[in-house]
Formats: sequence, structure tokens, C-alpha cells
Amino acid sequence: MIGGRSSYGAFASVYDHLMSDMPYDDWIAWLEAYWQAHERPSNIVDLGCGTGTIAIPLAQSGLNVTGIDLSQEMITVAREKEAAFRKEVQIPGKLTWLQGDVREWRTAEPFDAAVSLCDCLNYLLTEDELLQAFRRTYDGLAPGGCFLFDMHHANQLDEYMMHEPFCHDDELVSYLWNCELNEQTSTITHHLVFFLPEEDGRYKRVEETHRERAYSEETIRRLLTEAGFTRIEPSADFTFEPIDEDSTLRMFFAATRP
Repeated sequence: MIGGRSSYGAFASVYDHLMSDMPYDDWIAWLEAYWQAHERPSNIVDLGCGTGTIAIPLAQSGLNVTGIDLSQEMITVAREKEAAFRKEVQIPGKLTWLQGDVREWRTAEPFDAAVSLCDCLNYLLTEDELLQAFRRTYDGLAPGGCFLFDMHHANQLDEYMMHEPFCHDDELVSYLWNCELNEQTSTITHHLVFFLPEEDGRYKRVEETHRERAYSEETIRRLLTEAGFTRIEPSADFTFEPIDEDSTLRMFFAATRP
């Protein structure tokens, strides 16, 4: 979806199908709960927007949303999905789709808020890359703007390793998914082999490799501070409770540009 996710090519066509059980409603509920306790924005950027599964509902709620993703294939699916939604429901907010890298994106006007969900930022594999993304986001926000995002805790990488390999087979896609964990760098490599049915009854084999790195809460706080953010508020697993190093799977952060 963002830096490191350029491999989302053929996968984009089946991404929504395979990710249909992801807790998108929980991500949106977390955003809305934060905004209910603070000031609700009107103009936001969704970094690593993927196929727009979060951006489109936010626009339905009245927000103007710019979705940015590294994968042009994902952006194409997002545009198609928006067009289909507009035939069925009213979307009062404006939607804009841009292909771009979270480390380098720029727009003409600053945003009230930036969001980056579904562990997108874990695809940045060095502290320098993550700091670059934080600085670019800081620059893209208006004063007082808030950056809301989540990242995998290292515990989540352990969870992957406990349950891999993963297999799936249905009429739209089959895949084999294996994981390798480098404990020294807290980096996990996902090796995926997809079999996509073609019109002549044969299957097309597609291989993709995805890498994610888990960072500590302390490191993320430090890099956000170095980028200029203040009022950094970490929390755990779709809540506003403190991060527990033994049990937390996803870390959530809210950080403000002063």
C-alpha cells in the first residue's frame, strides 16, 4: 500500500475478497471515538489507502478524503469501488485518489488530519524511512492537525509464526502463504503464491513477497518527537488503554502537529 508495497499488483484484484474479515469497522470506530473526544476534521489524507475500504466510509460520513497509495493497481480498484458505491449510496464527502509514496507525498493544501491504518507503516523497514514518513506527514498537516495510525507490535509477528503456513482455496483465488521471522531485526517476510483462475479454465501463478518490521513503542515515540509532533498518545488494540508489552498485538498512536 505504501513504501515497500509496490508488489501489490495482481494481488489488488483479489485483495478485498481475501481481506473481507479484517476489522475495518473497528478501525473506523477508533477514529470516530478519537474525533468525538477531540475536534473532528473536515479534510483528511489516508496514507496507504489501498482499495479505499476505510477512505470511502469516511467520505460517506461527510469528510473530504485524499487517498494515497504506492500501488497504482490498488488505486484503480479504489476508483472502481467508489464509482460502484456512488450508484448505490450518497457520498457527501469528496474523494481524491493519488498514486504516491508515504515518504515523499505532497499536496497543494495541508490537511486537518492524516490517518494510516491496517499496519501500513510496518512496511517501512528502517528507522530512517519511518522518520522520513513522519516528517512528510508533519509537513502535510495544518497547525493543530493530528496524525492517527496503527502498527503491528512484535507480538503480532510471533502470532504469524505460530499459525503459519496459511492456505486458502475458493472459486476466485487459491494461495499458499509462508512466513520467515528475523528476530534480531523484528522483520517478517511473507512469501505468497497465488493461483488466479483464467477464462480458459487454467490458473495463473503469481508470486509476491511482502516484508514488515515491528518497532518498539519507545522508538515510535522518539521518531515522532524528532519529526516535530507533540501530545503523542499511544494505546493498544483498538482501545485507548495503555500498551501491554506482553499482550498487545496492534499499537495505535495519535500525534499532533503544534
